[in-house]
Formats: sequence, structure tokens, C-alpha cells
Amino acid sequence: MTSPPPNQASDPNGGISHEDQEPDPPKEGNPKTRPLRMALTLVLGGIGGFLFHELHMPLPWMIGALLFTLVASLSGAPLVRPQRLRLLMVPVLGVMLGAGFTPEAVGHIAEWLASVSMLVVYALGVTAMVSYYLVSVARWDAATAYFSASPGGFSEMALIGESMGADDRKISLIHSIRITLTVLIIPFWFKFFEGYEPGNMTALGNIADIRLYDAAILIACGVAGYYLANFLKLPAARLLGPVLVSAAVHMAGLTEARPPQEIIALAQVVIGAAIGCRFLGISLNKVFGTMIQAAGITVFMLCAALGGAWVVSQFTGLPVKTLWLAFAPGGLAEMTLISLSLNIDVAFVSVHHMVRVMFLVAMAPIAFKILRGVLERAEAKRSA
Repeated sequence: MTSPPPNQASDPNGGISHEDQEPDPPKEGNPKTRPLRMALTLVLGGIGGFLFHELHMPLPWMIGALLFTLVASLSGAPLVRPQRLRLLMVPVLGVMLGAGFTPEAVGHIAEWLASVSMLVVYALGVTAMVSYYLVSVARWDAATAYFSASPGGFSEMALIGESMGADDRKISLIHSIRITLTVLIIPFWFKFFEGYEPGNMTALGNIADIRLYDAAILIACGVAGYYLANFLKLPAARLLGPVLVSAAVHMAGLTEARPPQEIIALAQVVIGAAIGCRFLGISLNKVFGTMIQAAGITVFMLCAALGGAWVVSQFTGLPVKTLWLAFAPGGLAEMTLISLSLNIDVAFVSVHHMVRVMFLVAMAPIAFKILRGVLERAEAKRSA
């Protein structure tokens, strides 16, 4: 499957960029050696994914690639972040996730109002509490603290935060660790403490079995969905657009096909390697304190998400496990992949994460202006 070229970021002061832009990518050395380093990155990620697959680990292709490239990145290995390949693979996941929207699943959307409402409360509450902690205890400035505290919208928060005087490198590091730890903790928790087994990707079929007609429709869903979402200025356009178009096409009965398992495994390897390589060039000695802060914040967010899930479950009867996965502060693409891997209501989880990202990105400048006074007073009190 193919995808359009990367879109251009909008003005951080006036608009909101999409999730697929990354602020300040690490310097990647000599361009002449890039193909070799890219091959090394993908081979290493593929080995990690294959090993985790053979060990029956949860979400094996993504987590195996993530861990192998993460360790190699921190060790100074000559890797390169496969960002362009990631941009090509995210629409593939969107098309696959959209195929999981059935008339039965969509018919329950009205019943999700309570959980979506709690999700909004959770997002606002966590952002306020974490940002206040970072200002009053960790001694960060107000802007950097606020845009680091959001449980979503990695690239958008770094770009908007930078335009408001924040330290975008700190923001990027905090969000990188948030996504990485969430992606690692959630699947293993479900496997070892909840008894969930990884989903069977063979149900997606093989690449040799897909008809040209179905392949053309799936490609069209990815390309048209991206351009439509980009035109409408939706966040996470590369994922959200293909999800919506694919859902409409599958619900209309134009095709029942999904991207084959080989393509999905490749997409997971690329996305896992892209997360692991976010730590290229990072000196642990210089950022160790920030990484510890980020780890503590991530655990707090996961616990708060679990608490919110339990509250909603008491009122709605929905499973706490499903709600926790829907509230968890991971990346949009990564969390929906996890829901697919664990066979947990893909439509429910993906809708909640779409709402989370769109709400946080849309509200970021407004919410910061509201909280800025409180944070700056805490900053002044700390400095007094």
C-alpha cells in the first residue's frame, strides 16, 4: 500500500500541526551512509519482532522492534529513525482499524457518552495536576510544564509549546518516554496479570490471497482518507482520515478485505523502530533526571486512567480493562494497535483515543491561557 508524501506543518501560532510531524529530529550523520543505517535499523527491528513473535509476546512485532532499537540507540549504534517509512505505514493501520467498524459497533456510540465525558475530565485533570507538579516541585517554567503534562498530542504540544516560549526538547523527551513506557507496560500487564493472549493475525489473510479489486479499494481508502483529513485540518490526519474512509467503505459493503498480515507486521516493525530511535543521540547522563520525572508522570497517568476507568465502569457496566485501554496515555496509532492485538473492542478504543487527541490539541492554547496564571504564581512562589 502507498501513501501521500508528508504534509507540511502549519504555523504553530495560528493553526495546529498534525501528529505525523516530529519536532527537531536528531541529526542523522552522513547522508551517504543513511541507506545502510536504515537497513541496519529495519533488520534489527525485524529480528526483535521475530524473536518476540516466537516467544508469543504481546504485540510482538512492534514491541520487539522497539526494545531492540531502543537499546541500540542508547548504546550509540549507527541507526536512523525510519520517519518517512512510518508516515507510509500509519495510513495502513488506519485502513485496517476502519475495517473493524461494523454497524453493530457504531450502533453503540451513543452509549459511550459517559466514558467519553470521563475521558475529557481525565485529560484536563491529569494535565493540570502534572503541570502544577512540574512547576512547583520539579522547578520547570510554566509553558514547558504545561505542554509536557498533556497525556497526548506529542508533536503538537512541542510545536505549540515552542511558539509560546517552552523548551521543546524537554517536551519531546517527556512525551517520547510517555509513549514508550505506555506501549511497553499495557500489553505486558494484560498478558501477565489479566490473562489476555495476543490476537491471531492470520485472520487478516495473506498478501498473496488479496484480490486486485480489494487492494485498490484499500489503497484508495488510505490516500483519499489522508487528503480528506488534511483538508479538514484534523489532527493525526494520516491515521484518522483512513480510519473514517475505511469505516465508511466497509460499512457500505464495498469490500470486506483488510490489509494482509505481512503488511501489518511490517507496519508494526517500522512504528516500533521509530519509537526506539527517538532516543538516538541522547546522553543518559545529561537527561537522566528528566527521564525519571517522565517515568513517574507516565505511571501516574496510567494509574489515573485506571481510576477513571473504574469510576465509569461502576456507572455503565463496561469492562474496566476495556476502559483502561481506552484512557491509557499512549500514542493514537500505538494504542489502537494494542487493542487489535489483545482482541479488545477496536472501535471503542480507537474512537476514545481519537477524541482524546483532537480534544487535547484543540484545547491546548486555550487551556494553557486559563492555567498560565496559576502556574506562574506557583513558579513565583517557588522562586521567592
